[in-house]
Amino acid sequence: MTGTGDEWISDGLDVAGGDFGLWVPGIDYVGGWREARTAADRLNRAFLAVGFELSELRAVASTFDDGRGVVRFVGWPGAVVRLAQLLEGQAAGGGGGA
Repeated sequence: MTGTGDEWISDGLDVAGGDFGLWVPGIDYVGGWREARTAADRLNRAFLAVGFELSELRAVASTFDDGRGVVRFVGWPGAVVRLAQLLEGQAAGGGGGA
């Protein structure tokens, strides 16, 4: 699911945090990234299932500087507004749609 897409979306093995770009020996960044990638792939499948295109809204796997996995999502403002409406509809019990 990850690994392809527009250039504005990066899903590489990034390290986010205070020392962005600095890798510390002995920290398992790959393990954290793998866990995050599994979660990001699941979220991307959910986005597709409710009508989003991954070019407009996408989950991206990364890691914190301590090796913990993190999933971020990136998207065009209009797609993020549609996602918010979908979630608000679910929260209100209305079942909303994208």
